[in-house]
Amino acid sequence: MSEAVGIVGVMRPRDTTAAAWNVQVDAYRDLDGPRRVEIAFELSEMVFELTRRGISDRHPEYDEETTTLAFFRLLHGDELFRAVWPDQPLVAP
Repeated sequence: MSEAVGIVGVMRPRDTTAAAWNVQVDAYRDLDGPRRVEIAFELSEMVFELTRRGISDRHPEYDEETTTLAFFRLLHGDELFRAVWPDQPLVAP
């Protein structure tokens, strides 16, 4: 296995040493399934929050509803966004 790959199919981030990556991978491997799922959900929530903050930072004129629409458009794409909210504008994320 390549030194840059710690988990099958997952490349080690460039800003992480091989030793640090291996420690992180070993820590995840030591967790039971439910805890891994919990961490996955926590990380997803963090990414969603960072994405929403990024939209708000780029568009300070957006209110909370507009930020949410921009987030869903970014997350799901124009076709699904338009199917769910046909009367809403396609606001820029």
